[in-house]
Amino acid sequence: MPDLSPNQNKTAIATTAAPAAIGPYSQAVRVGDMLFTSGQVALDPATGQLVPGGITEQTVQVLENLKAVLAAAGIDLVHVVKTTVFLKSMTDFTAMNAVYAKYLAPEGIVPPARSTVAVAGLPKDALVEIEVIAKEAPEA
Repeated sequence: MPDLSPNQNKTAIATTAAPAAIGPYSQAVRVGDMLFTSGQVALDPATGQLVPGGITEQTVQVLENLKAVLAAAGIDLVHVVKTTVFLKSMTDFTAMNAVYAKYLAPEGIVPPARSTVAVAGLPKDALVEIEVIAKEAPEA
């Protein structure tokens, strides 16, 4: 049986500004100065429904959801060091990448490392899911 003591050196991060976890997982977990998010799909946090539109609209919502989770942890997208992108179809890569670049690789920012894979399916039949790992900046 796993150790269920409250002192696991990890803290759950949750916000209503992103879709609520619908299973036995956290929106994100902080361990030390690292933050690990669960994958986000393009659910509108207010309705719990997939946003209308295609890959561009869904990628925007996914990244807005991730921004909200990171903000709840007191950090933002510039702290992201690694992403994993799951696409329902690799034909959506170029359109997803255009939105991704605006959020995670603006001029003057070192883009995070990234893996992108095509998958057979995603929750709610979403077109894209993204998870991130972020590192908090050391306090000055």
